[in-house]
Amino acid sequence: MNSSLRAVWPMELFDPSGLRQNPGYEKKERDTYEVMSRGVTMVIDKGLGRNAFTDMMETASDYIDYVKFGFGTAPLYKTDMLLHKINLAKQHGIMVMPGGTLLEMAVQQDVIPAFFNTVSNLGFNAIEVSDGTIELSRKKRTELIQEGKQRGFKVFTEYGKKLCGSLIDAVTLAETMEMDLAAGAELITVEARELGMDVGIYDKYGECREEVINDIIKFVPDSRKLIWEAPLKHQQASLLRKFGSNVHLGNIGPADILALETLRRGLRQETFEFGLREKKTDEFCYMI
Repeated sequence: MNSSLRAVWPMELFDPSGLRQNPGYEKKERDTYEVMSRGVTMVIDKGLGRNAFTDMMETASDYIDYVKFGFGTAPLYKTDMLLHKINLAKQHGIMVMPGGTLLEMAVQQDVIPAFFNTVSNLGFNAIEVSDGTIELSRKKRTELIQEGKQRGFKVFTEYGKKLCGSLIDAVTLAETMEMDLAAGAELITVEARELGMDVGIYDKYGECREEVINDIIKFVPDSRKLIWEAPLKHQQASLLRKFGSNVHLGNIGPADILALETLRRGLRQETFEFGLREKKTDEFCYMI
């Protein structure tokens, strides 16, 4: 088969929801939140090798907005491999950041300038400011956000503690979110760790705590500014059904990227209703 041959799928099969990637969509739009109407997908990399990361880019880069090297994994790579991964992600228009826990350790070890210098020299284009493990004053949190912005990074923040049993306080989240955005943060992630169980908005079985989510919606003025960590399929499906196809989701495993995108588009049983809309009169196809 000629490798240059492109398959032609009717839009009704490519995106039954009609809300995701449209003809003429340009990947560069993902660099700026203000021009995005689609929900973002943040993928967590907990130790992919060079080949696995390259395969992920080839297979699913169109459906990745951010890659986060989870917790403190970034310093453990050989430098040439780390540079390969960072540069390859950026070539595909993807924002790439070290985990927030690494910055927390930099705070704890009093090496914040060295952290910023290193991530800048390596080519990261985003950082995450969090206090899931340490206590961070409001003043210091604001300073870290502003330092990141001044150095040219996209800054994302995270709210919530990593300790099992920790819940999200909606009022405090709303207050933190307001101050983070004012300091220059792009989006705020709701903590759920990489397991998604007994923390944040999830109970010990990984089920969504509906009352906690409803409280967040009640107090947070714009839920579009939130990324919900949702590592498990049923969590992703629940949040998609509640907020719609374009909800922002994070801590997605590399093997789950395409599966999540099918959920977003209504190409899977759990969200099949996304495609049950009135058929448009204009017929068109999308080339992939």
